Amino acid sequence: MQIGLIGKANVGKSTFFSAATETIVQSGNFPFTTIEPNVGVTYVKTDCACKNLKTHCGNNLCLEGTRFVAIKLIDVAGLVPGAHEGKGLGNQFLTDAMQADALVHVVDISGSTDIQGQPVSIGTHDPMEDIKFVEEEFDLWFKQILDREWPKLIKEIEQKRTKVSDGLAHRFTGIGINESYIDQVLNKMSLKSKNLKEWSELDIMNFLKSLRKISKPMLIASNKADLCEDLDIIKKISENFTTIACSAETELLLKKATKAGLIDYVSGNISFNGKEDTNLSNEQNNALHLAKNVLTKLGVTGVQKILNSIVFDVLKMIVVFPVEDETKLSNKDGQVLPDAKLLSSNSTAKDLAFIIHQDIGKGFLHAIDAKTKQRISADHNLKNGDIIKIVSTLSRG
Repeated sequence: MQIGLIGKANVGKSTFFSAATETIVQSGNFPFTTIEPNVGVTYVKTDCACKNLKTHCGNNLCLEGTRFVAIKLIDVAGLVPGAHEGKGLGNQFLTDAMQADALVHVVDISGSTDIQGQPVSIGTHDPMEDIKFVEEEFDLWFKQILDREWPKLIKEIEQKRTKVSDGLAHRFTGIGINESYIDQVLNKMSLKSKNLKEWSELDIMNFLKSLRKISKPMLIASNKADLCEDLDIIKKISENFTTIACSAETELLLKKATKAGLIDYVSGNISFNGKEDTNLSNEQNNALHLAKNVLTKLGVTGVQKILNSIVFDVLKMIVVFPVEDETKLSNKDGQVLPDAKLLSSNSTAKDLAFIIHQDIGKGFLHAIDAKTKQRISADHNLKNGDIIKIVSTLSRG
């Protein structure tokens, strides 16, 4: 699972990345892993399966019945107008962003940075311009990809060497777009039976816009909401986009204060607690006072809410807990609920087997629902919170 973090300069994108990947919990059980300079590990929160089983799994990633599940976060280079033409880090930006399953677009909702990312007075820039320009850059980039191949694609179809959906999918495979996305859009727009030669420019652009929306869904992180003088702008944006108010700077401050042992705070909580016998400097007191004001205004910092929303609400993912012993709910070493897997909401027992290991999937025989103790088939649709044992010719249990 990879989530791309995009946005122009000076909107707080890198601060959001730092806040999200600065994963601090009491005992430091949450590892921060830098995979590449711009790729880190963060976590989404969900109910652990142990919560309703009158037991505590003891897993390092379970905190009082809340399970933290790792995802990759890609901090994509800052975007500038004209990226599809190669301006700035143009092509690299778009290529990196397209490797993600979904995108979080960090926007300065306070209107204090212009379209080029330069500081301006709060409220003098319209954040809607940023949202529109990012969408346009992606759409024009898609158009460039298709324009280069359009004559060749028409020729292939005329010579019956490929079908429309196959031919289009082939042009976009490099950016993670498969034939199922193409088919969904063609059917939605009633273009599947229409000869490509008869497609108008409007047909092409509408097709590409729909393809972008369905293959790379986007959530708007309305950052610097603590500085925003009128939060009604967020309601306006939410009429057309999924958006959540946030203050990445406050989240990062609270994470660092927790790491320093000054407070107790878990990402996504509505408050934090100071620690006894901790002597704070005036600067630290003032910073934490400001953080409390932000939480009072926004409810939460919004960073964790955004991560959870892009995974569970936008991508419709579920969490399933694979085990090797369906009675003890453990692996072969006795660890209770040792793992939590993110799967799409229409996943089957056999899909889970392949996610665990390709060989386990190939040797799949059946699965067992550990809650009901019933045997389930390969095509059984899994539900969020399921505890599943896979029985395979290569199973160890």
